[in-house]
Amino acid sequence: MISPTTLPHQHQTTPGSGLFWRDRSAWKRAAANTFTCLVGCSIGDLGALIYIQVFYPGTPLLLTMAIAMTSGLATSILLETTILRLREGFSWRRAVQVAFSMSFISMLGMEFATNATDFFLTGGLKIGPGEAWFWGALAISLVVGFLTPLPYNYYALKKHGKTCHGA
Repeated sequence: MISPTTLPHQHQTTPGSGLFWRDRSAWKRAAANTFTCLVGCSIGDLGALIYIQVFYPGTPLLLTMAIAMTSGLATSILLETTILRLREGFSWRRAVQVAFSMSFISMLGMEFATNATDFFLTGGLKIGPGEAWFWGALAISLVVGFLTPLPYNYYALKKHGKTCHGA
């Protein structure tokens, strides 16, 4: 029941209300932001995986995954920092601070989901880019990596007016 002092639109900002999750423009913005995050994370993650598999094929799987995830986080922060600097006119220092504070939870979730999915699909085997299943597992992992932080990014956008990546 709406009290006399509460405006109907205020209920849209309450996550428990059905209206909160039905804002198409916020979903579109969250999806664009999440896609930017996915691109940034994927550049470092995939680049590190391929580099390690080509030049250091004997590297233990868990170390390879840790290096790839760290690389993905670094490239995502670099991409976001650059976007904030060039598009929003932030100073480099402020752009790094904002990129890290607004994006890190989303990036961690994305990196974990992507790598866990890849691990599950490949059975923990090191499959190289020359094999078809590498690309199939990658595609599925990227979809899971995109979908995992999307509700969080939407929530942050709606509830706090914060976005992961200024797309």
